[in-house]
Amino acid sequence: MPPENRTSRAVAVGSPLTLPCGVTLPNRLAKAAMSEQLGEINGAPSQTLTRLYSAWGRGGAGLLVTGNVMIDRRAYVEPRNVTLEDDRHLEAVSNWARAGSRAGAAMLMQINHPGRVAVGPLNRRPVGPSALRPQAVGFNLRKPRALTLDEIADLRRRFARTAELAVRAGFSGVQVHAAHGYLLSQFLSPIANQRDDRYGGSPQNRRRLLLEVVADVRGAIGSDAVLSVKLNSADFQHGGLEESESLDVAFALEQAGIDLLEISGGNYEAPAMTGVVQDSTRDREAYFLRYAQQLRTSSSLPLMLTGGIRTLDFMNDVLAEGAVDVIGLGRPFAVRPDIAADLLAGTTEPQTLPRAPRVALPGAAPINSYLQLAWHAANFRSIAAGEKQVSGPGAIRTLLAAGTTVTARALTQF
Repeated sequence: MPPENRTSRAVAVGSPLTLPCGVTLPNRLAKAAMSEQLGEINGAPSQTLTRLYSAWGRGGAGLLVTGNVMIDRRAYVEPRNVTLEDDRHLEAVSNWARAGSRAGAAMLMQINHPGRVAVGPLNRRPVGPSALRPQAVGFNLRKPRALTLDEIADLRRRFARTAELAVRAGFSGVQVHAAHGYLLSQFLSPIANQRDDRYGGSPQNRRRLLLEVVADVRGAIGSDAVLSVKLNSADFQHGGLEESESLDVAFALEQAGIDLLEISGGNYEAPAMTGVVQDSTRDREAYFLRYAQQLRTSSSLPLMLTGGIRTLDFMNDVLAEGAVDVIGLGRPFAVRPDIAADLLAGTTEPQTLPRAPRVALPGAAPINSYLQLAWHAANFRSIAAGEKQVSGPGAIRTLLAAGTTVTARALTQF
């Protein structure tokens, strides 16, 4: 059944949304996942992370999606990712869940395995669907090892276990990360997945692991918790996952009974999710809207659109026309934690907020990408410390400070 009032002109950012599982979001604004890197060395969420989500929880969003939580401490996306393999840190995880949801927001834990783009531990060989290096600079230094069938079965159990623990700790549900070139996205990709068993070859085989994980997770969390998936509209890479096949995956996920599909795109080789490669419309706003509109013609699956959305008029337009059901914002929340409340009140537009510093030199795209991540990460700590709005230092100062911080974290984590 389609969500209530999808086609009504009354639907706007302040409208509630009841998902198929029965969980109601108080409004249509979501803080999308951003990598906080604020876990403790042992994988537990830190008090800084909890304070950060307390600020975001008070900020007016109807939905908060966490950054990467690892299902296996043998594979990290970045230093200081939270890891949830067992119940040893469940009290800290419960505190995290309560902090974000205390004011009424639903909290989803994004659960993930990096596969062949794992940055650590540095002494371990990454794994992937096939023994093929990614082409992204830095991530191609270690050749991954192809997963065995027994290891794939273990990964399925890990996804389910992490999901069960998240819901037990008080999260409203989980988001299975199958985008951005991480492990489940790698299995979907004809470039990364060249297996010749039941997990490779045909599109049906390449999507098998994702659908198995979704079924396992649903069995672990029950029918009353939110099961979301983050999916690439396309890999934006020659030979990678194409839009037509991604649509088939989305239809299969709808049949599998997920509650919310977040649409994204790209990977480390073609980072469309950051706006470097865009599939955008309406004066370059919303990177992946065209895909959502195409999916909507044949699907009633609740959709969350994230990436490049910066005006309240645009948000209300796409919600009112029924193209999507939830608006995801990432970077604006890293600058102003109460941006959702401001949007609901009509007092602030995301496009007016300060932007990350940039280096205006030819060939500086990799530096600017790093600066963007570093600046927002620094803002997370400022927000956790109680600062309402963050302007941040200049580019060079940010680069130097972030480089020192990231190096220190990498050495202590790995």
